[in-house]
Amino acid sequence: MKAMQRILVSRCLLGEPVRFDGAAKPLMHPLLAQWREEGRLVPACPELLGGLPVPRAAAEIVGGNADDVLKGRARVLASTGADVTRAFVHGARQVQQLALEHGCRFALLKENSPSCGVHRVHDGSFGGRLVAGQGLAAALLKAAGLRVFAEHEVEVLACAVAATEESGQAC
Repeated sequence: MKAMQRILVSRCLLGEPVRFDGAAKPLMHPLLAQWREEGRLVPACPELLGGLPVPRAAAEIVGGNADDVLKGRARVLASTGADVTRAFVHGARQVQQLALEHGCRFALLKENSPSCGVHRVHDGSFGGRLVAGQGLAAALLKAAGLRVFAEHEVEVLACAVAATEESGQAC
């Protein structure tokens, strides 16, 4: 059997109250509980690692996508109008470094977040609309070679992890 795969996971999904509104979004899934018990989870919150407080104003990517922000062509703004780009970029880089230091090949992230969105993020209008796209941390994790999954894809993640640990065959 190959080595146990480590999984970077959004701290809010583990029930930690780290979201912008001071809440958590606990993912009550038996696999997540099993992985925690096995010691394979590496918890992370990009916004906290970037130095932002809890609670904090909601933030969205404005003027482009995650890649544009990382290249300095778009920004992350708080609902107050404050430019929080630097904190979001720093936090995303910290998460990427954490994942690499722990040998993570997978990540389980909170969908819709400007940091952790895997398939969707808010459109930058603060009107509650979602668009296809990814958050900054998700983008950097993918760039580092991690396979990144949203919280509704736990079974797909489990299949990918099992394939790397066992016979190498997909589910």
